[in-house]
Amino acid sequence: MAEDIRGSHPDPRSIEDRRRAIIAECKRQEESCLYTSTTLYIWLRRVRRQKQFFVAAPIVIGGIAGLSILQEWGWDWAVAVLAFIASLFPALADALKFETSVDEISRLAAEFKSLQDRFRRTANITALDDVQAAEGALAELMDRMDIARSNSITPPESAFKEAQQKIEKGHYNFAVDQSPSGK
Repeated sequence: MAEDIRGSHPDPRSIEDRRRAIIAECKRQEESCLYTSTTLYIWLRRVRRQKQFFVAAPIVIGGIAGLSILQEWGWDWAVAVLAFIASLFPALADALKFETSVDEISRLAAEFKSLQDRFRRTANITALDDVQAAEGALAELMDRMDIARSNSITPPESAFKEAQQKIEKGHYNFAVDQSPSGK
């Protein structure tokens, strides 16, 4: 039988083509993770502020409702309305599931940031050394991406637009990657 020499001596061009394809895909996925994680972190800040508002607002409104001066002025109806409004906040916060949202958004933002770093490392380190290891790493990372994306959490469009602006302005560029000016 004839020996298959292709298996023992792969064509160097095909290895380089595979390496370039892996690097390009890793960079695409790195960028996708950057936009997703940044969007999620921006949204997370908003949700945390909303949660704080829903905790503080009933305390403040209840405090105002408890002012004796309102009763002295004969504004008993205002006291009742303020007390009613204050009592709505815990139910609204529960219905909006802020606690779950904060936990889930936080977890997903961290996962996408971690994936971003792993894709960058695979493109810049692993793929330059061992193409087979890079293919395996890319496959593993894509499996993790599938799991992260399966949550189907949908940030508001405004959070994405803000993330896009921050990224385009260079807020997430590393100084080590910038060429020194004047040299």
